[in-house]
Amino acid sequence: MIIGVPKEIKNNECRVSLLAAGVESLVRAGHQVVIQHDAGLASGISDLDYESVGGEIVDTAQQVYSQAEMIVKIKEPQPLEYRLLKKDQIVFAYFHLAANRALTEALLESRITALAYETLSTEQGELPCLTPMSEVAGRMAVQEGAKYLEEPMKGRGILLAGVPGVLPAEVVIIGAGTVGSNACRVAAGLGAHVTVLDVNLNRLRHLEEIMPPNVHTLMSNAHNIRESVFKADLVISCVLIRGSKAPCLIDRKMLSSMKKGAVIVDVAIDQGGTIETSRPTTHDNPVYVIDGVVHYCVTNMPGAVARTSTYALTNATFPYILKVASDGYKKCVRDSHEIRTALNMTEGHLTIKEVAETFDIPYKKY
Repeated sequence: MIIGVPKEIKNNECRVSLLAAGVESLVRAGHQVVIQHDAGLASGISDLDYESVGGEIVDTAQQVYSQAEMIVKIKEPQPLEYRLLKKDQIVFAYFHLAANRALTEALLESRITALAYETLSTEQGELPCLTPMSEVAGRMAVQEGAKYLEEPMKGRGILLAGVPGVLPAEVVIIGAGTVGSNACRVAAGLGAHVTVLDVNLNRLRHLEEIMPPNVHTLMSNAHNIRESVFKADLVISCVLIRGSKAPCLIDRKMLSSMKKGAVIVDVAIDQGGTIETSRPTTHDNPVYVIDGVVHYCVTNMPGAVARTSTYALTNATFPYILKVASDGYKKCVRDSHEIRTALNMTEGHLTIKEVAETFDIPYKKY
């Protein structure tokens, strides 16, 4: 199979979908890999690194898309890339379709086969291709939240850790999954007073056992969320429902009750966001203020730490890329639970129920 690696064009997306080691393994397995010039440069991988293991470097994205039977990339195709897609071409990437009807309709019209990292799941319900970026995003959420709490950044002028004689910041984390637990660990390590909410009591029990004494758990419901955000200096919201649009957990009324200069980091923005006032932002212009509350809603947070993120992500995604390249997606969908759950669309039909229900579009069970 011919595998194509285009350079990412989303705002400040510096990750790349294949390491040189991955290219070498694909070439040894009899495949051809076509990589766009400088696709890996921002992640510390040069064209020479790819060429030395058998990769072919081309100048333009058009050359990549025109040759490749399977495109492997990081973020969903951008509008400039829609016209480059070919019928029956496999695209393996993060799509987050439930948050973007225009993208969904454009990809259906292109009749590609979309395999989504974020919905690929094991029989135990784990999300192996989403987990590493969730770990990065959770840790970054605290880092970014701490920065935007600084007064020059329009925040409250609060140091997360506090100092002797001055209380630490109040950090509220909604969702105790991979993102939430990683955010919890970092915020607690910095010395903040942390409250983490979730609907899963077993998950909360687990965090009670492993987290330090400055972390407290709370059952997630409308009342507890409202009371928690009222006292918060930093809110990190990271609720995920696989394949579906994120639920709205903080409405405008709750927002208006928050401290002026408080910060919200909406990690769920990729799936539409969990704050009524959230809208996607970029690394170039990451924040805006509504009702005195700073909103950080960057849709590709891990792209800012590309060298870490690229290696973490490709460790997880490469085995599936190799499997699809070697066996073809149809055989993989028949034989592999993981690839079957990654399939979001093919032949002009949605194959994921959650997205179909979000947009009231028919779907075909595959």
